Amino acid sequence: MENQPYLDVLAAAAHPDDIELTCGGTLIKLVKKGYRVGVIDLTRGEMGTRGTPEQRLQEATEAAKIMGLTVRENAGLPDGKLEPDWDTKMELVRALRRWRPRLWIIPCTEDRHPDHAAVGKAGLDAAFLAGLRKIDTGDEPFRPTWTLHYFCRWDHQVSFVVDVSDVFETRLQAIRAYRSQFDSESGDPQTYISQPKFLERIITRAKFFGSKIETDYGEPFLSRETLKVDDPVNFLTNSSADWATLR
Repeated sequence: MENQPYLDVLAAAAHPDDIELTCGGTLIKLVKKGYRVGVIDLTRGEMGTRGTPEQRLQEATEAAKIMGLTVRENAGLPDGKLEPDWDTKMELVRALRRWRPRLWIIPCTEDRHPDHAAVGKAGLDAAFLAGLRKIDTGDEPFRPTWTLHYFCRWDHQVSFVVDVSDVFETRLQAIRAYRSQFDSESGDPQTYISQPKFLERIITRAKFFGSKIETDYGEPFLSRETLKVDDPVNFLTNSSADWATLR
């Protein structure tokens, strides 16, 4: 691990499959652009109605391979009990210092599921706390260059939308890797997300945000920091401009 190269991008989630259902296309696109991308899931999703923690970890590993992630970690914190407390913040501080990503991607701080909101709040604080030298984790202090929020259930003001049309089928493959959650024909109890209509809604949502930028599929993000633009003409009209230049 000591010789492990650092990441360009690290995304945090409450449960395995959260990333795939929200911003997986963006991570896949960044991998294809040559960035080193990782994910840290804070829980094993053991409170879910379907599947076992062991199954979900296996599915997360399979999805990571489909997405091309450099690393995927699981912190093993208790599902359904996440709080933006010191322990959760320190788990994220250690991850930030270990992987030193330029871009830190976390959930929005308000959401229907309290675990999602807790990770968003803890992740926002962790980005600051990770730079404090008097917090000793065994790694050097570090702060990501930029923090972005992805959207779970609730919508918020959107800062920008990433075109994920060219990788959307790969994102769907990564979602389908979670067979314990989305296979409607299994013997497990049926839930809201196991119904075929759930995946249809995920696709419809991506189409909606894609329509905002006149493309097939899109994924929205929120930036709490003001974006710096030196050349508005080039930034807004250059079709070859990479969204990552926002940092």
